[in-house]
Amino acid sequence: MTNLFLVCYSLTSFAAGYYSSRFYKQYGGTKWKNCMILTAAFYPTVCLCIAILLDLIAIAYGSTSAFSFYSISLVTLIWAFIACPLVLAGTIFGRSTSTTGDFPCRINSLRRPIPQTSFITSPIIISFLSGIVPFGSIFIEMYFIFTSFWSYKFYYVYGFMLLIFLILLIVTMCITIVSIYITLNNEDYRWHWISFANGASTSVYVYAYSIYYFFYKTHMSGLMQTAAYFGYMLLFCIGLASLGGAIGFTAADLFVRRIYQYIKSD
Repeated sequence: MTNLFLVCYSLTSFAAGYYSSRFYKQYGGTKWKNCMILTAAFYPTVCLCIAILLDLIAIAYGSTSAFSFYSISLVTLIWAFIACPLVLAGTIFGRSTSTTGDFPCRINSLRRPIPQTSFITSPIIISFLSGIVPFGSIFIEMYFIFTSFWSYKFYYVYGFMLLIFLILLIVTMCITIVSIYITLNNEDYRWHWISFANGASTSVYVYAYSIYYFFYKTHMSGLMQTAAYFGYMLLFCIGLASLGGAIGFTAADLFVRRIYQYIKSD
């Protein structure tokens, strides 16, 4: 499973570099090198920090589950010589095929004041509440996945899991579009990070559920088991937040472009 994850992550690095640089240039970003470095290094750095912490705890307990120097070196070489060059190639290709300010209508350079809204329609509350519906669509399946992973029971219905994953993507897109529509109706033009937060908020509920699952569904105890559980769940939720945020932003970007494409520039 770990090898499959590494291969998939490395081979999709080109797409990560392409889309990050494309969106970054479209919205007028100039520090494209910083964007490329963050794309290539953010999640691997988080994984490395958590893995080192868990490895130190495992070594202190004398456990055989500690990562060997060979394994860490191999993962580092895969990231340095496969993932990073693919991110660089994707960044160059994305910048060469995108245009700065490629918007369907004229954009006013002066920022308008944002009207004050009620508490329930504030961007923070909308983003936080947006994760409830996507989490509800995967709640039942999360129990079986957690049971398979942490209680060492067999999991067979991979086709159904793929269906649930597709449902999660569709529901995330729909709920993000609705949230951005409410945001734009409130004359709040800061929809970019709001849409990302809408999609990423599902991971907050997943991590909260993992806390409940740990205390009420498992029999783990001790520092090593607790650290391993919450460390790996944190990695999973950060990855889920990145995925959900990217899906939410992409859906919001297409939605905003669609509703504004009929506005004349003159």
